[in-house]
Order: sequence, then structure tokens, then C-alpha cells
Amino acid sequence: MNKGDLISAVAAGTGLSKADAGRAIDATTSAIAGELSGGGRVSLVGFGTFSVSHRAARMGRNPATGASIHINASNVPKFKAGKALKEACN
Repeated sequence: MNKGDLISAVAAGTGLSKADAGRAIDATTSAIAGELSGGGRVSLVGFGTFSVSHRAARMGRNPATGASIHINASNVPKFKAGKALKEACN
């Protein structure tokens, strides 16, 4: 499912127009991204939790040349599925 399919599914499930459903999905993803960019967490009960994890700087290896390279520290988004989502998948 891509974003267009998700918009169609939300529009069909809620009775909203596709344009309104698209704006709702955009607002939701922007709100989640905004919270995560500030280092926060977003918990959706039954669905899961979005959080930010810190990755330390480390040394890596260029697979083409075998040369060592430095990989900078970074913050990466994480998602932990909730119980209801896990059960729905099984």
C-alpha cells in the first residue's frame, strides 16, 4: 500500500473526500515528525510507539575499496509495534 492507496482507504472508511483524507494524513505525519524531531515520542495505543534513538559515531568499511571510513553519529526514528498490531499480523 502506498500513500495514494492509504488516502483512498481512509476516505472510504470515514466518508471524507480524498482531498480531505490526504490533508488529514499529511497533518498526522507532520505532527509525528515534528514531535520526533524534538526528541519526543508518539504513542498510539494498540498501534505502536514512535521514538528517536541515538546512533553513536563508528568506523565502517567501504565495501568497494576496503578503506575505513568514519560514520557520523545520528538520530534515527524507531517504531515498536503495539500488542493489537502484532496480534492482527498473526
